[in-house]
Amino acid sequence: MRQKTITTDVLDIAYREYGAPDGWPCILGHGFPYDVNAYAETAPIIAEAGARVLVPWLRGYGPTRFRFPDTPRSGEQAALGADLLAFMNALHIERAVVGGYDWGGRAACVVSALYPERVIALVSGNSYNIQNIARSMEPASPPEEAALWYQYLFHNERGRRALERNRRGFARQLWAMWSPKWAFDDTTFEQSAVSFDNPDFVDVVIHSYRHRYALVAGDPAYVAIEAKLADQPPIRVPTIAIDGDSDGVNPGTAHHASKFEGPFERRVFTDAGHNLPQERPAEWAQAVVEVRKAAS
Repeated sequence: MRQKTITTDVLDIAYREYGAPDGWPCILGHGFPYDVNAYAETAPIIAEAGARVLVPWLRGYGPTRFRFPDTPRSGEQAALGADLLAFMNALHIERAVVGGYDWGGRAACVVSALYPERVIALVSGNSYNIQNIARSMEPASPPEEAALWYQYLFHNERGRRALERNRRGFARQLWAMWSPKWAFDDTTFEQSAVSFDNPDFVDVVIHSYRHRYALVAGDPAYVAIEAKLADQPPIRVPTIAIDGDSDGVNPGTAHHASKFEGPFERRVFTDAGHNLPQERPAEWAQAVVEVRKAAS
């Protein structure tokens, strides 16, 4: 494993690289509140299958930094997708297998939907991760609404202050609730928790959870991308979608199947929660290798 940094127009993106430099490219994204350690066991398995695996820290996490102080600290889905595309461009990667869950899965879905010519295949935790912001005020069932308590808290100043004052406490609470059968220890948590010390973490997180409910404006730089995402574009690249049967924040995504118009398979990991690659590294790696093979 090698840690490197690449510069885009907006960010200095830190990332981990596994495998041979001439391997088939595979880019994997982490979610909130996690970091690149979600793939610490998964990435070497994929690299052994001949891949060059790249795992970037998202904007607002770990050593990744904004280049300019006046850049909006946006966490909107269009920004995450644009970051992934810019990352590929900076590394001169024409096409890659992309994957992720939560925020990282959202970025992978955005690029797969809008720039399919850049994607070999997709592995997506929780299936179609592109937000339907126009329908964000449509209520879900009471159990689903209860699971989103943290999002509603982040909509007001009390939530911002709470996250700023106790980043680790919030993250650990969500880890426990979202993956109730994952017996992670203090060392495992702290390996990721240091990434939340990024100076832009709170701003990016708060903006993300307000923007998805249309409570704040997005970065003007991404207006065109958000307009395309508002149409809920289908994904046509070969895809394996994965759910955990014990996910404490997402009750399952079988109903997303119609959003995939190419080769598509949905898998369910037994006794797995939300942090799929870290909880089930071998199974996640298998999905990546198999979807790439199917797309060849």
